Amino acid sequence: MFAPRAKTSASSSEVTARQPPTFDKAEGRKQKARSAGLDPNYWYPVEYDEAIAPGEVREISFWGTSYALFRDAKGELHVIENRCAHRQLRLSVGHVDGCNLVCAYHGWRYDGEGRVVGIDHDLFDRGMPRIKVSCKEVRVRYGLVWVFFGDKERAKERDVPVIPELEGSAPWPCVPIDFTWRAHHSMIIDNVSDFTHAYLHRKYQPFTDAKLTDCRVEGDKVFVEYDAKIGQGPVYQRLVNHSGMNTNHMELCYEYPFQWSNTGGRIKHHCFILPIDRTTTRCFFLFYYDPHTFKVPFVPVTIPRRLLRALLTAGNTLLVRPLLAQDGFAVEEEQRAYERHYDAPMMELNPAIGAFQALTIRKWEEYLAASENRQRAPRARAAATP
Repeated sequence: MFAPRAKTSASSSEVTARQPPTFDKAEGRKQKARSAGLDPNYWYPVEYDEAIAPGEVREISFWGTSYALFRDAKGELHVIENRCAHRQLRLSVGHVDGCNLVCAYHGWRYDGEGRVVGIDHDLFDRGMPRIKVSCKEVRVRYGLVWVFFGDKERAKERDVPVIPELEGSAPWPCVPIDFTWRAHHSMIIDNVSDFTHAYLHRKYQPFTDAKLTDCRVEGDKVFVEYDAKIGQGPVYQRLVNHSGMNTNHMELCYEYPFQWSNTGGRIKHHCFILPIDRTTTRCFFLFYYDPHTFKVPFVPVTIPRRLLRALLTAGNTLLVRPLLAQDGFAVEEEQRAYERHYDAPMMELNPAIGAFQALTIRKWEEYLAASENRQRAPRARAAATP
């Protein structure tokens, strides 16, 4: 008789980790949407302006590429490629000296344009090398630092997103809040614009009984409208002044590459996303309110404007952050599920989700095609040169 063969662990050649496909190998809408990047030729928020003091530097990333964000001694912000041209160390682990960013290894100094302007060691009679790393355009608006990661010339053609209600001498109250979630950016767009997940928020009830009334695509925008009971939870119901405002209808828009919503013309928000890499996204939420939106509980008296910022700060801590944390839980679980079951069929019932994903795919395909054409042109000219 033969003894039973002992069980052994599978060899590395027999076990191949399943990985979701890259965009060029993706099949179907779901795989393409979940592997698409975002066009860098838009302005993206990367940090709060007040979080970067003069002399500070920190690492930021866009779609897997690392950059060093620093504020010089004059208070000016700069973003340059996060590598020293010498030994490729991250410049973000160096330090700011005056108006320059200094590499921690050999002391090579970079100005805000990414040019090497000083070297703290013997040059061996070679003279100062004409070396630079790439730099990006930077702006500040609504308390956020915005970076244009694409072509610098395109930055002149496209402005940082403008929110009229936050402009002027009497802007609406707004206290931004942010999260970093381990999820692809398309999952977050799907989440914040899809009102079929009220069950997830049953504790807070920000919306209930949602019915899709409109879904239309206009250029690079997908408009979605829902009839729903908005802000009927135990807290919002007492604080929101429902008089003169329709809180049973909401309009949302995926205005590539960001998202916004409007309830009754008085409660609005923007969701600005930063695609850090293929599975990590930072989200900046700006909720802003008409000054007459909130009232004293149980009394038909509007809360004074001077108290609204404190109210929103407390609301972010006690209500908004816990509520959005539920969304973070959901999209992170969805990311884990996708990595295991990326080839499972997509059983989506909401037609708006298909429209969001189709727009994400189309814009990424357009960017890739434009990039290929730019790369092909020099090669063609070189081939034509005798």
